[in-house]
Amino acid sequence: MATLGVNIDHIATLRQARLGVEPSVLEGALICEKAGVNAITMHLREDRRHIQDYDIEQVKNAIKINLNLEMAATEEIQQIAIKTMPYSCTLVPEKRQELTTEGGLEVANNSDYLKNYIRKLTEKNIIVSLFIDPEESQIIASKEVGAQYIEFHTGKYAELFSKNEQETEFQKIKKSVELAHSLGLGVNAGHGLNYENVAPIANLPYMEELNIGHSIISRAVFVGLEQAVLEMKSLIS
Repeated sequence: MATLGVNIDHIATLRQARLGVEPSVLEGALICEKAGVNAITMHLREDRRHIQDYDIEQVKNAIKINLNLEMAATEEIQQIAIKTMPYSCTLVPEKRQELTTEGGLEVANNSDYLKNYIRKLTEKNIIVSLFIDPEESQIIASKEVGAQYIEFHTGKYAELFSKNEQETEFQKIKKSVELAHSLGLGVNAGHGLNYENVAPIANLPYMEELNIGHSIISRAVFVGLEQAVLEMKSLIS
């Protein structure tokens, strides 16, 4: 059964809209922890549009559950990760102009760079996951560069409205999960998952953790964060 990791970036999005102190990212993390999630995910983007450096440090020092740091594969963010020592780092592609992460990391064509980059993190006992599209070449390359986990980008699955098209994409993800597991990779998934589409992905064999943010924070506006998390947990389980 998949566990739930909550991405709290968009609590910081609300705070940064006024450049103030509320809502508190730290309080959000603690509420999620109280609600029984497995991990807190935070994306420290290069442009610092939502999560700030001090958010990472505060949350890491306060929570007892796992902290997953989403990050671009840059030297600056790598040094912050080594200093902060999250439980895991998930390497994602990042473009300054995008609203949110678009597509998976290109691993196969950047294998030499990523192999060295990942080694510096794993030497510090930080688990490394790669955020990739459900493509055979990317899965195999992820294993070859030394990642311990992959997180499948479920954006295409989430955005399809035709049942037939969505089922086709779901079967593609299912086969990709099976391949990754056969190679000894741990498997997570995320992006675009919500209260309507999460159950099939959560029920896939070998799926370990779903990282979900926007839909939970959106739901929290109306029912509160703890309730929004509990509702998602019930769907996953």
